[in-house]
Amino acid sequence: MGLGDFFRKQLVDVIDWTDEPGVLGVRYPIADREIQHGGQLTVREGQAAIFMTEGQVADRFGAGQHTLDTATLPLLSSLENWKTGFQAPFKSDVYFFSLRQQIDRKWGTTQPITLRDKDFGTIRLRAFGRYGFAIADPAKFFDTLMGNLERYTVDEVEPQLRAAIATGLAAKLGAGEVPFLDLAANQTLLSDTLKAAIAPAFEQYGLALSSFYVESLSLPEEVQAAIDKSSSIRALGDLDAYTKFQAAESISVAAANQGGVAGIGASAAAGMAIGSAMSGGLQSAAPAAAAPAEDPFVVIGKLHTLMTAGAITQAEFDAKKAALLAKI
Repeated sequence: MGLGDFFRKQLVDVIDWTDEPGVLGVRYPIADREIQHGGQLTVREGQAAIFMTEGQVADRFGAGQHTLDTATLPLLSSLENWKTGFQAPFKSDVYFFSLRQQIDRKWGTTQPITLRDKDFGTIRLRAFGRYGFAIADPAKFFDTLMGNLERYTVDEVEPQLRAAIATGLAAKLGAGEVPFLDLAANQTLLSDTLKAAIAPAFEQYGLALSSFYVESLSLPEEVQAAIDKSSSIRALGDLDAYTKFQAAESISVAAANQGGVAGIGASAAAGMAIGSAMSGGLQSAAPAAAAPAEDPFVVIGKLHTLMTAGAITQAEFDAKKAALLAKI
């Protein structure tokens, strides 16, 4: 018998595996060697091991040190028709699986999700975040993903998981049950809701979705610009109240700069605006008759004075001017 025959005939009496970063499962390299009856199987914390014969999952082992005999391999013994007290070496495929949490994995929508929003109509939404998972059922993981591969890694499974996340997001958010502004305001609740919706997709692969976080929600730039503009208009509110506020602010600025001509001009303009506003307020308070509508050109003149004094911006002046001229 040659040296090569000697190594092919040697028996395996110690089976163990040390976790490797990013590796979810491996097939123990037994090759043509046989497992010694009574040999030792060591499964470390955070691991699981299964024995396979003829493509069937046989016995499963959790963390601990196990002696391999017919008592600890009952299913394998039955499949191989071993008799009680069998002592000969045997062949079997042994797979190790890491049950540790795979955390800080990134997910994101490669394509925007189209949804019907109660506030903004049909919009396209993008979302990004992080998630974590772990193997919960090694046998199901083997059957659905790993198969007869010698090893299976996180990088290999992630495209499938991201697809499952994208599908779950589209199904949950696409219904448009919650307005976008409410989604963005409570991302913790959104994260929990989406986790519950996506978890079943992970379970079908023998995986558990341990954590799921939504870190950002975004709309197309043109939609976000429209929202910002709408918010600005709502913030302006009533023109009279806004004018009084801006005029009061101008007086404060002018008072802080008493020596400058610009300060005097701002004070004068603000004083005229406040006087006009107060006069209009007194007229509207008279119970005898309704106040007549003020001439749009007069209002435009007042607005121009406020703009010159720095109380309102050019954009605000242009917008109000256009609105007044449209009523003529």
